[in-house]
Amino acid sequence: MTRKTVRIAMNGVTGRMGYRQHLVRSVLALREQGGLDLGDGTVLWPEPILLGRREHALAQIAARHGLEHVSTDVDAVLADPTVDLYFDAQVTSAREESLKKAIGAGKHVYTEKPTATGLTGALELARLAHRKGIRHGVVQDKIFLPGLLKLKRLIDGGFFGRILSVRGEFGYWVFEGDWQPAQRPSWNYRAEDGGGIVVDMFPHWEYVLHELFGRVRSVQALATTHIPQRWDEQGKPYDATADDAAYGIFELDGGAVAQINSSWAVRVNRDELIEFQVDGTEGSAVAGLRGCRAQHRSATPKPVWNPDAPVTEVFRDQWQDVPDNEDFDNGFKAQWELFLKHVYADAPYRWDLLAGARGVQLAELGLKSSAEGRRIEVPEIAL
Repeated sequence: MTRKTVRIAMNGVTGRMGYRQHLVRSVLALREQGGLDLGDGTVLWPEPILLGRREHALAQIAARHGLEHVSTDVDAVLADPTVDLYFDAQVTSAREESLKKAIGAGKHVYTEKPTATGLTGALELARLAHRKGIRHGVVQDKIFLPGLLKLKRLIDGGFFGRILSVRGEFGYWVFEGDWQPAQRPSWNYRAEDGGGIVVDMFPHWEYVLHELFGRVRSVQALATTHIPQRWDEQGKPYDATADDAAYGIFELDGGAVAQINSSWAVRVNRDELIEFQVDGTEGSAVAGLRGCRAQHRSATPKPVWNPDAPVTEVFRDQWQDVPDNEDFDNGFKAQWELFLKHVYADAPYRWDLLAGARGVQLAELGLKSSAEGRRIEVPEIAL
């Protein structure tokens, strides 16, 4: 076996997602397993270069994991010809400019979403990357989770018949920060800093719906700020100027209708932080991050509405667990592997910057729909 070292500039690893999911559970996990086998006698060995603004925080992470390379100079790292790939997990407002620099330097790019603060910028990134001839990918982690992989297995097997509707519930209570620290950074709740649940979550819903059920044809949304004041990391109060909840209805190619509620101001009364219920003519299923339960037409009970008598059925017990049937890896790591194989083994890969731009488009139109109080068509976009 031949080992090929791949130097990856990783920007934003001091943040929660950049550190836990991308550095530790993806790139470093690949090193722990001995690298990534390309199947042709070559093993890729990822060598991360930790990028960011806080040198002391980067140095602490490097020391914790025995890494050698840290830098606060993005331009210098991008000018280094030994750097193959640039990854971005910064705050949204800083991402677009950094991606432009990386593309201009001829680096392959892999990035968190949203890729830009607006559709114009997101499409420009996709077009720049296409003209430069680099490989590019956008994190679309939800479709690599066990629950949604099981759901896709049901779809591909024709379990649902004609799919009628999709209902999604996402969210949890994010503490305001006064009497308990918030679980999310304060910039998430300031629109001027790129915050807001529509900008954050509608790009996720776009690719989940697009990949599993069909392209989103229209959106009607209501975005609101339920908690108008929060407290930041220093305990200082601030006005929450970004939406913390959104209620969306999406029409899909093929006629199915999706309804997805997203909220950071909801207390969880479901099995997982996110659940999708899919109803079809032949069966239904409920999928979360890891689990999936199904009920076929032939096993569907016949409830009768009677508000004068107590319910004697336990409805959840009438559903059947969909078996794993395989070992599921971390969803972020699985997509990292696919992207690296795309770059270094020419494997197919469709979750690119244009796919990322579709997510930005849906968020932009969702906010427009909420502001104008109307249903908005979602046109197809292209390079």
